[in-house]
Amino acid sequence: MKASRFFVSPLKDAPADAEVVSHQLMMRAGLIKKLGAGIYSYMPMGLRVLRKIEAIVREEMNRAGAVELTMPVVQPAELWQETGRFDKMGPELLRIQDRHGRDFVVQPTSEEVITDIARQELRSYKQLPKNFYQIQTKFRDERRPRFGLMRGREFIMKDAYSFDRDPAAAKASYLVMEQAYRRIFDRFGLTYRAVAADSGAIGGDLSEEFQVVAATGEDAIVYCPQSDYAANMEKAEALAPSGVRGAATRALNKTSTPDKSTCAEVAQWLGVPLQSTVKSLVMATDEAQAADGSVKSQVWLLLLRGDHDMNQVKVAKLPGLGQGLRFATLDEIEAHFGCQPGYLGPIGLQKPLKIVADRDVALMADWICGANEAHWHLTGVNWGRDLPEPDMVADLRNVVAGDVRPTARGCWRSSVASKWAMCSTWAPSTAAR
Repeated sequence: MKASRFFVSPLKDAPADAEVVSHQLMMRAGLIKKLGAGIYSYMPMGLRVLRKIEAIVREEMNRAGAVELTMPVVQPAELWQETGRFDKMGPELLRIQDRHGRDFVVQPTSEEVITDIARQELRSYKQLPKNFYQIQTKFRDERRPRFGLMRGREFIMKDAYSFDRDPAAAKASYLVMEQAYRRIFDRFGLTYRAVAADSGAIGGDLSEEFQVVAATGEDAIVYCPQSDYAANMEKAEALAPSGVRGAATRALNKTSTPDKSTCAEVAQWLGVPLQSTVKSLVMATDEAQAADGSVKSQVWLLLLRGDHDMNQVKVAKLPGLGQGLRFATLDEIEAHFGCQPGYLGPIGLQKPLKIVADRDVALMADWICGANEAHWHLTGVNWGRDLPEPDMVADLRNVVAGDVRPTARGCWRSSVASKWAMCSTWAPSTAAR
């Protein structure tokens, strides 16, 4: 086609809402045009780029033995209700009704549909393995669309689904896909890391995100500088400290801490390391009662070292904490502690609750926590002597630089890198008969 007949619509200046460089350049070059929040039209030049990207993806997926199909953008809600994700997906799942009042969803992904196809068509293990993929429009009702195409509501995604004879075969399929993804990103010319990740609502035992380190985006990763191992923050395990818990050397004392409601303020006031303080985070779980439809709530006290941050993804995976997990209300806190947040602790509770200690806290001695009284903290707290052992000990926190990673020798190093430059997660399913 002659250049005079082609259509290009560049802009002199980027729109004010284009925050990141990639968004600004794509808008100025006329590759995309904004139609609504997180919804863009691909202009002729942008579509040419997109088709070239799709061609690379198709070549490598076909080379890996995957078979292409296309599944509907609009899907019957019955399939999503069958898996429980119609409610679990939350407001990101766009729900619609037809003229007859029947429920449908606009697909954010297609596990339900492909599984329905597989249970109808794959009637023998002799047909396995099978790997289906599509390049199709998806829609997720993001709370805050931003960064142009990187955090849009409507987007084009390649999703693949394998069906295998047993877990070992599923893992083999996974490794084939892993290599296909590496070839794809190598052909794109990107510097990337395959990052161990939580599979979330998709499910599966293995999940990796291929992430390009960039200044834009919202994802935090950690990696080991001595190897190629890396992980998403929610997936990176924080190991328990080596050795055993130290013996108590200090008496339990109630110490005045006027207007010092954070661990950092308390540590500075008392002239002690922040690592000697313990923060109290109060969570609650809601579980519906089948008989009368009422809701039963259980309050949990999570104890973390003062310099550590809670990882809510890890917490939600603990036994008993996955159902309706939320932060406790002020009324619930008052009822159990008799005190407002800022001075909470596990000693002298008004009502019993479940106590979960992070691995580091479980091995601490002579630690500092709230006294359940405004402007007071307890020092010299010790397990066994001053309070019972916790109901559960678990990994509750984000890893930090210097932590030993679990798979081999080496230490975690943190990064502000983001996955939004390019990210793909591929988790196999297993079908066996």
